[in-house]
Amino acid sequence: MTDLAPDRAQPLAPSAPAYLRGRHIGTMLSFVALVLLPTALAAWYMYARAADRYVSTVNFSVYTEQTATAIDISTLLGAGGSSSSSDTDILYSFIQSQELVRQIEEDLDLRTIWTRVSPQDDPIFAYHPPGTIEDLTDYWNRMVRVYNDGTTGLLELQVQAFTPEDATAIAQAVYDRSSDMINALSAIAEEDGTRNARADLDEAVEALKQAREAITRFRNETQIVDPAASIQSQMGILSALQAQQAEALIELDLLAQSAGETDPRVVQARQRLAVIENRIEEELEKFGGGATPSTTGQGERFADLVGQYESLIVDLEFAQETYTNALAAFNGAVAEARRQSRYLAAHVRPTLAERSTEPKRLQIVALTALFTFLAWGILVLAAYALRDRR
Repeated sequence: MTDLAPDRAQPLAPSAPAYLRGRHIGTMLSFVALVLLPTALAAWYMYARAADRYVSTVNFSVYTEQTATAIDISTLLGAGGSSSSSDTDILYSFIQSQELVRQIEEDLDLRTIWTRVSPQDDPIFAYHPPGTIEDLTDYWNRMVRVYNDGTTGLLELQVQAFTPEDATAIAQAVYDRSSDMINALSAIAEEDGTRNARADLDEAVEALKQAREAITRFRNETQIVDPAASIQSQMGILSALQAQQAEALIELDLLAQSAGETDPRVVQARQRLAVIENRIEEELEKFGGGATPSTTGQGERFADLVGQYESLIVDLEFAQETYTNALAAFNGAVAEARRQSRYLAAHVRPTLAERSTEPKRLQIVALTALFTFLAWGILVLAAYALRDRR
């Protein structure tokens, strides 16, 4: 039996020495050009040219009154009102608007404030004067940042400037202008809510004036303050005349039994009875067909005067009732409008910075290095992928 010789490992061929090839040099050069150089340039600018900026912060929200009571501390904390998200969205848009920029420019001269650092010293972050209002608005949106918490309705405003005092002044001006805008919205809403009620009240007041003037004119023309009282007086006179007529008839009947027709007493009694009857007819005619004195010398029937007076009284009572209802409706509309009035509540007043927090130099340099490295890595991978496909 023959023994087989064990297998022996074959020696490996010596590897070729590694040399730095052109693609390696190109990769390193691209790393320097696309990563190291931009990062170094960003670091140089951040620490050598970029000016310090100070930040002032203010937090506020829009509240709507739930009651017409005075505002106290509990109201400001939210016990007496509720934050309005729609008003917050309006205010959020207003703070970024060109209108507010124009107003603050008129108040504080933003171009002067934001050119305290010359554009030659800091060409990236400084404002380049004079610029148009659109340029100023674009720069405003870089220096004034507003954050809206949609759940609570809280607005946080961060204002940047090259001095702490300027940042605080701009933040205070924004808060004041925002408060004025909210107050204007509240006034418009109150005016809209009470416009119809006010118009109804004005009409009711005018109708009441006309009704009272009509009664005054009636009294001046007829010289009668109250026709009802005058009727009562006339009825008293008529009753007295009728009583005298009855007495005269009795007296005439008694004389006729004891004296002749030519007796002077009978003649006198008949004359007295005729006078009383004529007077009764005159008084009766005053109610239906007679006349009463007036300023024009002509007369009107008492029945017509009473009808006119009663019509005027009905108009006056209706006007008074309409006025009372319109006044109540107007007071209710005013109370409701005031109950829904808006106001701006500042939870954090504009702060005064003690040190600069902008620009965030290390963060900007680190982000520059990260993104340039990612871009370089993508380019290198793409280049090697294309090379391997050949």
